[in-house]
Amino acid sequence: MTDLQVRKMRFGFADYPVPFIWNPSDPAFSCAANVLSFFFLVIEKMISATVHEVLPTITDPEVAEEALAFVRQEGQHSMAHRQHAKELIKAYPALQEILDEMTAVYDELTAATSAKYRLAYIADLEATFTPTFTMMLNNADSLFAPGDDRVASLFLWHFIEEIEHRSSALIIYDAVVGEPLYRTRVAPKVFQHAGGVLATAINRLNTLIPLEERKVDATSVFGPSIKLGLTQRFPFLKRFGRFDVPDYGPMQKFYPHIPLRVQAVAAFGVMRSQIPGHNPARHTFPALATEWLARYDAGYDVTRWYTAENQAAQG
Repeated sequence: MTDLQVRKMRFGFADYPVPFIWNPSDPAFSCAANVLSFFFLVIEKMISATVHEVLPTITDPEVAEEALAFVRQEGQHSMAHRQHAKELIKAYPALQEILDEMTAVYDELTAATSAKYRLAYIADLEATFTPTFTMMLNNADSLFAPGDDRVASLFLWHFIEEIEHRSSALIIYDAVVGEPLYRTRVAPKVFQHAGGVLATAINRLNTLIPLEERKVDATSVFGPSIKLGLTQRFPFLKRFGRFDVPDYGPMQKFYPHIPLRVQAVAAFGVMRSQIPGHNPARHTFPALATEWLARYDAGYDVTRWYTAENQAAQG
């Protein structure tokens, strides 16, 4: 029997405008998270299609139950991110282009590749979420707390449930495909594809969203641009073709408040997650996730995680 719980969340994105830079203290992370909302929409569509495609071949009833709970959780994530994306597009209509482009890429992937490859794709990506999202949850005070409570609460819920179902994609992959080395072998191709989709979308932010709205060069997520840094310091270099790079605004250090050693631990966890025999269930559950689940069970308003916490403290 699966222990996954399907939680239906509504974050009130239509109640008032959703700011593009929803965490003013961290514009680069805000840009990245907005693109992630779009990415989750399209990847979860592929997950649902793929799992339902292979479901009739799963003979173990417990695995079948796990698969259904997994896609139902992902379906709720998709619905919530769709509301976030809808309000962002209402405020910035040009963002529809990015969503359409990302959707087309994953629709093509679903139509043109085997279920075996897509199950490996899903298992590879899902395996990276646990170390990455654990790092984010452990640093929620800087990444989420200062921002719009609806957006912050959306990502807290989603990241916690991704860690909650951290074993699901691998359980399904093992039941249907059962080739650990294949998953590892295709991992570079998977990350090149997913990374390319995200990189294209983030680069598009620079051309579609004015600097006064995004505050920074959206590609700050990828780290400092050496060429841009040199041309900003030595403008005469722009006369040389190789240094003629567009200036989309100031670069911001990504994860500025998270120590490099902590980022290194997360990066190592991502690499380790692709090794055959990796068992996600052994991962230590983040303290914030444990607290969140307990408060949800107690009836706490987790759709306003920080606002409700402040109101409770004042009351």
